[in-house]
Amino acid sequence: MVRGRRSRTSREDAVQTLVDVFRRCGYDGATLSMISEATGLGRASLYHHFPGGKQEMATAVLEAVGASFREVVLKPLREEGSPEGRLRRMGDGLAAFYGDGEKACLIGVFALADAGAIFRKIVAAKLQGWIDTVAAILEEAGLDENLARERAEESAIAIQGSLILARGLGDSSAFQRVVDQLPDRLLAPAREA
Repeated sequence: MVRGRRSRTSREDAVQTLVDVFRRCGYDGATLSMISEATGLGRASLYHHFPGGKQEMATAVLEAVGASFREVVLKPLREEGSPEGRLRRMGDGLAAFYGDGEKACLIGVFALADAGAIFRKIVAAKLQGWIDTVAAILEEAGLDENLARERAEESAIAIQGSLILARGLGDSSAFQRVVDQLPDRLLAPAREA
């Protein structure tokens, strides 16, 4: 290492570090001191990258995580193949995105924060996008619009609930079971669900 040269952390690098900080500590629990230590940036550098402070940091994290979710989880739903195959690929994406149930959902972290109202529109848009995309696949598979929407909502509930259970129990098997069973439950005839 060259003496006197300070390492420079880009905004993108800082956002990736902030994802971990907010997952671990939540929005309310993540102090500027923690954020500074984790990113290696002093307060002045943090405010250089995020003039809006912690709220701007959280918004950047939500946008980055949303982009990753669209790529890993939603993109397979828009690709070629049968609805069941695409839903299975979505399940693979969910498993990868949430580290097989080991990683907390940042949408839930921000929705439950004391400052949750600040992020409500962003959180709602991300959840609605997921529900709309799953519902469209279910309609394509032959479910009526209302049942498709209901099942799409139930899939989000099942995934989010299983993530909470995995974190609370320290056991991700419920998450893995939900992901594995999701396509069959979503596509089951109306009387079986």
